[in-house]
Amino acid sequence: MQTVVGLPVLSAGEWILTHSGRHVELRNPDPEEIDISDIARGISRECRFTGQCREFYSVAQHSVLASLIVSAEFALEALLHDATEAFIKDIPSPLKKLLPEYSRIEGILEGVIRLKFGLPEEMSVPVRIADRILLATEKRDLMAHDPWAWPILEGVEPLSEQIVPWSPEVSMERFLHRFAELGGVLHAA
Repeated sequence: MQTVVGLPVLSAGEWILTHSGRHVELRNPDPEEIDISDIARGISRECRFTGQCREFYSVAQHSVLASLIVSAEFALEALLHDATEAFIKDIPSPLKKLLPEYSRIEGILEGVIRLKFGLPEEMSVPVRIADRILLATEKRDLMAHDPWAWPILEGVEPLSEQIVPWSPEVSMERFLHRFAELGGVLHAA
């Protein structure tokens, strides 16, 4: 990284400035620049399904719910399974398949986040299953009626409880509370 007058100079267009003032380089993220408060803020304001839900429903709420339906050993991983979306947004799966560079950057960022928080290199099967169960529940509770089958949900039963969306503020608060509950350390920004 170059410096000018003792300050680092980042390449234009390859980093984002977070709410806490950190710079997350997309192609070469530094684990020290990844902060749980930035993750919580970003995903609590990011609506699932590109905002096409009947009501605002955040990625943070989805993540908290995922952490509650897996066994304790997978709870932190489930809570953070969509943490990259705090920095690179929630891109719908059909579009993501058309954007190989996005997927590459997402993989790099996910690897750094997994390393930072001591998660396994690859998403665990129970977390993947919880994500699908929530997807089925979200489809039922939050989306317009869709008679088309979603192949990814074949054989997946939604939760019996109905999802009631939280506000971004409540989502952020509950995400950070769940993180602390799971042993995560919260630092002042």
